[in-house]
Amino acid sequence: MSHQSKQDPPLKGKNAIITGASRGFGRAIAARLRREGANVLLVSRSREALQDAEKEIGGTETTGTYIYAADLRYENTPERIIEAAKTLWPKLDIVVNNAAIQGPIGRFEDNDWIEWRNTIETNLLAPVALTQLALKWMRSGEDGTIINISGGGAATPRPGFSAYACSKTALVRFTETIAGEVADRGIRVNCIAPGVMNTEMVKQVLLAGRELSGEQEYEHALAAASRAETIERAVELVVFLASPESRGITGRLISAVWDPWKDLGSHVGELHNSDIYTLRRITPSDRGKAWQ
Repeated sequence: MSHQSKQDPPLKGKNAIITGASRGFGRAIAARLRREGANVLLVSRSREALQDAEKEIGGTETTGTYIYAADLRYENTPERIIEAAKTLWPKLDIVVNNAAIQGPIGRFEDNDWIEWRNTIETNLLAPVALTQLALKWMRSGEDGTIINISGGGAATPRPGFSAYACSKTALVRFTETIAGEVADRGIRVNCIAPGVMNTEMVKQVLLAGRELSGEQEYEHALAAASRAETIERAVELVVFLASPESRGITGRLISAVWDPWKDLGSHVGELHNSDIYTLRRITPSDRGKAWQ
């Protein structure tokens, strides 16, 4: 009598680094990747918060969940993260650059310059450095994937949040550029816009108030504070981009909320050599104008 074997989870045996993983979206990503079979290294500044996340996920050395406390504002942190991962695994398959800070809120001319610069260092330079080190370790042809978390301000102006918006816009163009460089190695590099989620950043917007945040941003934050469905859909998108289902999809900025990403696998041929889901300059002819 034969017994039907249970299908392996899609990420079984994959090794993943997730930054900003002690709470909120990063924590949800780590928990889901672990449930899908991946070994995960959770990175965040607070060791206490990481230990709490590890306990919730149920991780021990035998279940493939590990933690590493480090501050991405420090220049040598990406190197230390990779060194820590190399003591755990012989290879690296997935990196989720999720860690980010809101930065100063309000008019740019009134922003604290040190806070503004720290936002660029944390949201852009740290994931760029970690990506460079990860790519040097990832093996060609083994379905490696880098997932960068973009967010508000990358595709449209975001008054009152200039540091955050600039850092995330640059991260998207970095994603597009590097995706083209490593496509021949079978490594995918994508960005996701998760949508407005009930996270610590939303609380910061509410705390700043309507005057500094702006009426629209404040109202979006109020709405996000009362729902949880957006974060679940965004986590699903991360899993999709980390799995073999997204093979051939690279160099894209994909919205978890608005884009039909669950069916993108059937459009790989159309995406190739197109500018769909990318940042581009709009010309008059794109809008039906015949300016001379």
